Parts: sequence; structure tokens; C-alpha cells
Amino acid sequence: MKYILSIDQGTTGTTVSIYNKRGDVVATADEEFKQIYPQPGWVEHDPGQIWKSVTSTIGQALGSQHIASQDIAAIGITNQRETVILWDRKTGEPVYNAIVWQCRRTSDFCEKLKKNKKTVSTIRNKTGLVVDPYFSASKIRWILNHVPGLKKRAQNGEIAMGTIDTFLIWKLTGGEVHATDVSNASRTQLMNIKTGSWDKELLKIFEIPEAILPTIYPSSGLFGVTRSNDAIASGIPVAGVAGDQQAALFGQACFEPGEAKCTYGTGSFILMNTGSKMMMSKSGMLTTVAWKLSGQKSLTYALEGSVFVCGAAVQWLRDGMGFIKSSHEIEELASSVATADGVEFVPALTGLGAPYWDPYARGTITGLTRGTTRAHIARATLEAMALQNCDLLFAMEKDAKKRLKVLKVDGGASANNLLMQIQSDYLKTLIERPRNVETTSIGAAFLAGLGVGFWKSMNEIREVWTLDRDFTPKIKESDRTERFKSWKRAISRTKS
Repeated sequence: MKYILSIDQGTTGTTVSIYNKRGDVVATADEEFKQIYPQPGWVEHDPGQIWKSVTSTIGQALGSQHIASQDIAAIGITNQRETVILWDRKTGEPVYNAIVWQCRRTSDFCEKLKKNKKTVSTIRNKTGLVVDPYFSASKIRWILNHVPGLKKRAQNGEIAMGTIDTFLIWKLTGGEVHATDVSNASRTQLMNIKTGSWDKELLKIFEIPEAILPTIYPSSGLFGVTRSNDAIASGIPVAGVAGDQQAALFGQACFEPGEAKCTYGTGSFILMNTGSKMMMSKSGMLTTVAWKLSGQKSLTYALEGSVFVCGAAVQWLRDGMGFIKSSHEIEELASSVATADGVEFVPALTGLGAPYWDPYARGTITGLTRGTTRAHIARATLEAMALQNCDLLFAMEKDAKKRLKVLKVDGGASANNLLMQIQSDYLKTLIERPRNVETTSIGAAFLAGLGVGFWKSMNEIREVWTLDRDFTPKIKESDRTERFKSWKRAISRTKS
């Protein structure tokens, strides 16, 4: 029997999963690695530790079920986006630690860029992104400027650059392949998302030599084959690559324009497929490349938005307020009352994200009375998690001029049935939760499997995707309208 091996290289660790043709996980292993904080606001990873976590988890996953390397039909890679590494092309040795997407060390440079409105407009129009230290370009520039002699070596073609996917492809192929996929390239702020190519004007803005850049490939198709490395036997195709949120969109089989997924984590990430049409948001969303499949002429695009505090609101009730002892208790507590009884919790604990963009807003709890209990505040918390996502999705619908067909959900909080029902009620949309909520991992597996014919078509992948449970709207339209009026009043009280 043949399998697909998926490498999910995340911010705090690596998970390797092995899938059969039915999409079942037959083996899995995970390993964390150290977070490095050299200064406040700076975040780094040791590239050697990242690679060690990959080789270790591949070995553990294969060994746990006695699967031979020869039984792996293809390898898929999904990764923390924007995090960047530079290394020596001859030795393969990194010249500096990986600078992580969370790192804010380039804030001053980005603030200077923002003062030039023409530059800001150029970056926005070509990349779909805002000027922010979050993206790779300013991080690459920082490394080039702070490692002695590096800029000259980079101009001479001695240095290679890559996001984490590129680094792993290089290592897996024994240094033979220097490549990335369109979804990861779109997050560097150096690729023109209209053409799918590196852009000379963007490279000039960020002072980055083209010689260090990888070749951009479709997300599904042959990148290269494994060569002598510490992880796995030679000759196995690396055939699917995508950034984590794009992989999750693919893993949820959101293949048609208007289909969207929401990952409920510490915050929540929402991506909506907009098809071959690149839509520039007027609501503060990011425009990004979702994927490109082998043989396709056009790129597939998505709108992306995120809420800063989602599951973190429940963690705050647990750790900060002591309302619950463990996060899963909130569903039972919130279910013990029929409504929040007028209580509104706006969890702007780190400001308000899209579509409000108010970093100085702070969280508020309003509508308290003598009759208010822990249960009402718990219910208001779940309702806020759903209502924040509604604000985001309604803005996306406005940008896309498309009504949301279905919202597919994943992430830890998607296991909360009450939250999912509230989300369906307020969104007035069908909610679908898959049996396998590790959609990032299976998304990379689907891309790799499609790349080698393990799965023949996207229709076949749709059949592999399995529903666990769906949720349909149950409340009256008048109740929904009143609920949104109350929420908007609460938001206005929260704004700075």
C-alpha cells in the first residue's frame, strides 16, 4: 500500500502525518523546538533545530507503523508563513537564525516606508499586502544588512534565501532544488501576485538581490525528489507545498469561489476563495494567492482576514478570571443559560483587528446587572467569538460581491457545538465541521497526492473530505437583527 507523508512545520513545532488514500491518518508524530527571544519584540528559531524536528518526526511516524520509505508515494509540505532563512549555497549552513513571522525588529524601517504613499500604494497593488514587519521582505533586508559581508556574497550568488518550505525542500533534495510555491512566495512581499513572478520594483524597494531568490513553482506538482539526507530514503517526490492557511483552505476542499474556511485558534483565520479573480479589499482584508495547480494557467486567489482574540478569550476567562478550570468547560457553562441576558463582551484584549483596525481599543464587558452570572459572561464570550467572525465574513462578502455558500471550520474551538450553532445562527449560513480537523496537514497531503496522481482530481479529494457534523441557522431574522444592533453598540463603546 502507498501513502502520502505530510510535513506540517509550524511556529512552535513540527508534526508529520502519514495518510492513506481514504484520507485517514495512519501514523503521526510531533516535536516542539525552542523559541528564541534575543530582545523584546524579536523572535527567532534555530534552523538546525527545525530540520532536526523534521527528521525526527519523519522517523517516528514511519517507525510507529513500520512503514518503509519506499511506501511513500509523495511528500507534502506546509509551513509557518513569512518566517525566513538565508544560507550558504555551498555548505547549506544558515548565516543567521530564522527570523519568525511574529518578529517586530523591522518596525522602524516599515514606518519609514509608510511615509511614502506612492511606495505603500505600489506594494499594496502588487502584493495585496500592507506594509508591516509581519512579511518576509523587511526581515531579509535586515539579515543582509546586519551580517558582515553578506550583502556582497548575496550579490555574487553565494547565498540562498527561503521561507521554511524552501529550506525544507533544499534539505530534502540534498541541496539540488531551490524552490518555493506561489502561496508562500505571495507572503514574502516580493512577488507580484498578478504575474506570479518576482518583481524588480519590489526588490529595489527592499534592497534585495534577485540572485538569492528561489524558483516559484505551482503548489501541486513535482518540485524534486529526495536525495541523501537524514530524514528519508532517496527518490521520493516532493509534490505539494503551501503556506499553512492556504493549505487549510485546500484541506477543507474549498475549491469554488465563495467557499471559505475559519480556523478557530488563539485568534481566528478566515480565508475565502475568490477563484481566478484577484480582489483588492476595501474593508482591510489581505489579498493573497491561495494556490496554483500544475497545468493551470491562472492563479487561484483568496481574501484573508484575522481576528486577534478568539480562543484566547476563553483562556482569559480560565487563567485571568478563574471562571473555569479548563477551556472545554465553557460549553457546558454557557449552555446553562438561554441567552447572555444583555451582557456584551468585546474581547479587544490586544486591540481590534479587521474590519475595524483600532490597535488602541481595549476589551469591554457591558450590560451587567445584579442578575448576571458566570454563565451569562461565558455565553457572551462564545457569542463574541462568533460575532467577530461575522464582521469579518460580511466584509469579505461585500468585497467579493458574493454570498457565502458554506463556512467550513477547524481548529480547537470548532469542537464546541454551542459555538458552532451560534456561528451558524448569526452568519445565517451552513457550518460544516470535518472529521479530520487537522486541515493544514491534510491540505499539504492533498496537494502532494494530486501532484503524483495518488488522487486523480479535485472531485476525488472532495469525496475524501468527510463531514463530522453540520449546523444550520435556527433563530428568527428579527432576533438576529436585534443581536447585531446590540453588538454594534458594544463595538462603538470599545473603540478608542
